[in-house]
Amino acid sequence: MKIKLTVDKNFTPCPESDGDEFYPNGIFVFNITKMTEYIIDNPEVFVPEEVAVKGLHKFLSLNESHVDSVDISKPVILAEIAPSRFNLIDGQHRVEKAHGLGIETIQAYKLNVNQHIRFLTSIKAYEIYIEYWNSKTG
Repeated sequence: MKIKLTVDKNFTPCPESDGDEFYPNGIFVFNITKMTEYIIDNPEVFVPEEVAVKGLHKFLSLNESHVDSVDISKPVILAEIAPSRFNLIDGQHRVEKAHGLGIETIQAYKLNVNQHIRFLTSIKAYEIYIEYWNSKTG
C-alpha cells in the first residue's frame, strides 16, 4: 500500500554538527552521521539484510585510495526515496570495493520514508520531499 504523507507543521530539521557526513541529492540533504547514530541506537528496529551489489553499483567516480581502506562488513544505508524504491545514500565506497572483489551481496539497512525523512536538514527540503513523495503515490 502506497502511503500519502502530510506535512508536520512541527517538523524540525536534523541538526548539523561540525564533522557530520551528509548525503546531498539536489535540495534533499540527509545528515548521514545522525542517521547512523539513530540506527545504531535502535538495533531492534534496524536489522541489516543482504542486498545485491549489482543493483547498487553505479560506476561512480570515487576516491580509489579510500575504496581500498573501507570495511565492507559495515552495512550500507538504503532509503526509500519513492514508494518501494530504495536508493543507496551511504556506502558508495563499500559497494565499489565489494563490486571490485566480485562479492555479490552486501549488508544494508533499509529505511522507509518515515524513518529517513527526519534526517533532512531543512524545512524547505522536507516540504518539497512530501510533495515529491505524494506525486509518486498515484
